[in-house]
Amino acid sequence: MKKELNKSTVMILGNSLIVLLCVLLLSYGWLKVLSNQVDTWNLQGTMSQEPHEDIIVVGIDEQSIKEVGPYPWDRKVYADLIAKLEQGGARVIGFDIELYTESDKPESDKALAAELSKHTNIILPSHALVENEFDRSTKVTAGELIRARGVQEPIPLFKPFANRAHINATFDPTDGVVRTNWLQIDTPQGVFPSLGLAMAQLGGVKVDRYLNLPLLKDRPKSEMIIRWDAKEFDFETVSFNQVLQGKVPPSTFKDRLVLVGYTAPGSDEGITPIENHMHLVYAHANILNQILKDQSITRANPLLELALAVVVAILSGLVTWRLRATSGALLMLIVTIVLLAGQYMLFSSSLISMDVIHAIACGLLAYLGNISMKTYFETKQKNYITKQFGRYISPDLVKEIANSEQEIQLGGISKELTILFLDVRGFTPLSERLKPEEVVDFLNLMFNLITERALENHGTIDKFIGDAAMILYNAPLDVEHHPYYAVKTAFEIQKGMEKVRADVLEKYGVTIAVGIGINTGDVVVGNIGSYLRVDYTAIGDNVNTAARIESNTQPNQVLVSEVTYELTKEYFDYNYAGEKLMKGKSIPLKLYEVTGIKGVPSSDKAKKRPIS
Repeated sequence: MKKELNKSTVMILGNSLIVLLCVLLLSYGWLKVLSNQVDTWNLQGTMSQEPHEDIIVVGIDEQSIKEVGPYPWDRKVYADLIAKLEQGGARVIGFDIELYTESDKPESDKALAAELSKHTNIILPSHALVENEFDRSTKVTAGELIRARGVQEPIPLFKPFANRAHINATFDPTDGVVRTNWLQIDTPQGVFPSLGLAMAQLGGVKVDRYLNLPLLKDRPKSEMIIRWDAKEFDFETVSFNQVLQGKVPPSTFKDRLVLVGYTAPGSDEGITPIENHMHLVYAHANILNQILKDQSITRANPLLELALAVVVAILSGLVTWRLRATSGALLMLIVTIVLLAGQYMLFSSSLISMDVIHAIACGLLAYLGNISMKTYFETKQKNYITKQFGRYISPDLVKEIANSEQEIQLGGISKELTILFLDVRGFTPLSERLKPEEVVDFLNLMFNLITERALENHGTIDKFIGDAAMILYNAPLDVEHHPYYAVKTAFEIQKGMEKVRADVLEKYGVTIAVGIGINTGDVVVGNIGSYLRVDYTAIGDNVNTAARIESNTQPNQVLVSEVTYELTKEYFDYNYAGEKLMKGKSIPLKLYEVTGIKGVPSSDKAKKRPIS
């Protein structure tokens, strides 16, 4: 009960820590970078790269700068451009060019103002001052329009004749990427729409739904997630200078929405999810394209995302205890793939963005935390079993069993074993002279010697029976040269008994001895017994033969059968001990006495070879 309580306590504390970590992840947005990467993957994978045909960009490119001259240009140039575009029948002309100060050529400013006064479809941009005057931060109030402390507008000469719009870019504070757009900004001079929204409104497109978008979490009203659907030159683009020179047919602009902006390298660029260096005139083009195609990206309900994270975490924790480590890891991989693929399909089909990163992270935390606890308890149990089982079989065999992925077969199997029987002679008179506790101490001393020698030589102690012992070799795992190790064990026990005999004789005046019999042959070995009590043991005629060989030994003698002798004669010195007719046998059995060691198997030599 105590062990179960300890295990339960550890599990409760461990999973409480996992819950705390998940809460911190969900609350502080530590995984925002990964969530952004998934959003980028969604956008890049679902781009049509076929923007609305009504959009066209007039680019101030390198060639235009070379031919028109260094920037800033004489503002008559813009007047000439407007005249060309209006001649072609442009529906709306939106400038992504700042005209906030008067030029050094007043007559040119007047020429542009005069051209602007002829038309009602021109938009000149403004820049809302949304950043704090001192630390460049932007104050955001969730659910309300973002408010500016001021606004930079076109010069008074142009302002009466142009429609207004802001060209503020919304940079993600985590990485500086443009992912959203403030469709409206509240300023002291009134509400300014973004350039894309203003062009759509002026072009007669219904934009009511974009003025009442679902609120993004902790974001201002009217902030829109941009549906990046096309890269820079997916949009039809013509050179500013070519338009001036009349090289672009006027019909090109018939009833189209024209954006005028910088496309020369290094001019007015920003980082977007689809391009690292995008000229921001194409950001406005993407926003306009989104409105014309009537598309909007919506965020999944945060409660749904939270519920998903809870479910994945609970399932991950539960399956960890029911599956093996490899199966659990494979399942977590499958869950991760399914979540990522599922949210991608949801985005692709309905433009709903669901953040599954938190669910994946909480699932991995639950899995890793619980697998750590499970591994701890399994290791603790394995060490306990190894310690206990190591008293009966060789520690090397215990490690091999513990590390092996193969289970020891239940029931009996037929297998060649070497069986060693041992009996202590003279124990009865000795026990009559000793107190009960002294008898136990003596037996423990004897069996320590026997156990140490048996385990050192890869033996499995089958049982102790009073002052006798039965030891198996080549079970439960295979042991190469098992007859050699059995005979070696017997020889070493007899050598170790020399000191024990001398001590007992000197202390108690009693002579003790050990007789050992060894036989090799096929037996039935395994878990034998009933469902209430099972022993791992060996049975069969060859087991009985080993016991009868032991009963024929003289004090301090090791006798082996002919089979064992043939398998080990090149490693030990033997004396022929004659033939004995064993009980139940019709033919006498040849026996051999071990007298010394003369060699070791080649594999054993390799193990003992010193490292050079």
